[in-house]
Amino acid sequence: MRRFFHFLMFLFISTAALVSTVHAQLRVDISGTGAQQYPIAVADFTGDPSGRLIAEVIRADLTRSGQFRLINATGTELNADSTIAFDEWRTRGADYVAYGSVSKTADDRFEVRYRLADTTSQTNLDGAAYTGSDRELRRIAHQIADRIYEQITGVPGVFSTRIAYVFKQGNTYELQIADADGQNPQIALRSRDPIISPSWSPDGSKLAYVSFESGKPVVYVHDLAAGRRVPVANFKGNNSAPAWSPDGQTLAVVLTRDGLSQIYLINANDGSNLRRLTRSPLIDTEPVFAPDGQSIFFTSDRSGNPQIYQIPVTGGEARRVTFNGDYNISPRISPDGKNLLVVTKRGNAFRIASIDLATGAETLLTLGPDDQSPSFAPNGKQVIYASKQGGRNMLAGVSSDGRMRQTLSVLNGEIREPTWGPFGVSQSDPPTQTP
Repeated sequence: MRRFFHFLMFLFISTAALVSTVHAQLRVDISGTGAQQYPIAVADFTGDPSGRLIAEVIRADLTRSGQFRLINATGTELNADSTIAFDEWRTRGADYVAYGSVSKTADDRFEVRYRLADTTSQTNLDGAAYTGSDRELRRIAHQIADRIYEQITGVPGVFSTRIAYVFKQGNTYELQIADADGQNPQIALRSRDPIISPSWSPDGSKLAYVSFESGKPVVYVHDLAAGRRVPVANFKGNNSAPAWSPDGQTLAVVLTRDGLSQIYLINANDGSNLRRLTRSPLIDTEPVFAPDGQSIFFTSDRSGNPQIYQIPVTGGEARRVTFNGDYNISPRISPDGKNLLVVTKRGNAFRIASIDLATGAETLLTLGPDDQSPSFAPNGKQVIYASKQGGRNMLAGVSSDGRMRQTLSVLNGEIREPTWGPFGVSQSDPPTQTP
């Protein structure tokens, strides 16, 4: 229990290890590959110099997924109206060819036309046209990569989604939102006091988080587009660990208003309609809703050491979920509700594990020694988490089967508490708030 209490103090207070700079982009180092790799060539988009950037972003996205093997297409000139030499590309090893063109419109915007060809069936699989400003070209490239990914794998891509994380620079804390590849970071909140536990609303329009600006932890809900926020849990004692219900109407929060940390439910808009969910003589914390909204997974030390439990949202008896090892915390459920991520302690290492809820089978996804705060991608195929390596805190990623790993680091910076946004999150720049 002492170790678990120390973990809670770390969660609430020791966010002082967060460092980054808003203008620095994340460097991505990749190791391993997916179980299956699709050979694809991505030609430079023709018609404008920006076409090369678009192709580079698409290639980087597909490579980061671990499920594609890039065939060299350097120097190949293909536009959206080109006739594909299917046999030639098959000889070069490409099962698929992505290509397109970029042109300027009368209002000084860009039109991007994309095509995807299957060299095995010798057919055109997909095509689309996009328009946008020069600042929107990366977003368009991510959207094209999403289409390619889904056309070939049958699973929606997540390259155009966004992530949120917290960092500290000097004595200033910032809540940042970035593209899924770590590029284009924007500041949503800047504060002289710690910010922890960011959590996306289901529609991606809001973030709930905990701020210490009033001298104690208080839960806020932040409207990203409007730049407005409201305190929704500011009760006596500590207010922490917000988690959204799937319909976006309810927040689960952890309060100490009645003694030890317990889980409560409140209305997400204004914090009204407070009702207590758990009633245990020990610590209950880190709630997360199941995808169907009917139950909540949470961490508790009611069995003598921290384990994961599940309780109906209507209350009642909690059911223990984890049994491997004597330390399992930070539950995160997959979008399909079939797998649960936890931080587990094995020996002296903290690692991310995935548990099959139907069978109880466990897969250790990371190596440690200090991995925390896992978060599923909205398609369930990738996981981001915070990792301490070589004495530095950084953002890391792993495929949901553990085969491929990524390290995303910032020069002169350290990142913690990443959370992956849902499908459809706007990539417009959020206004910066300062308490």
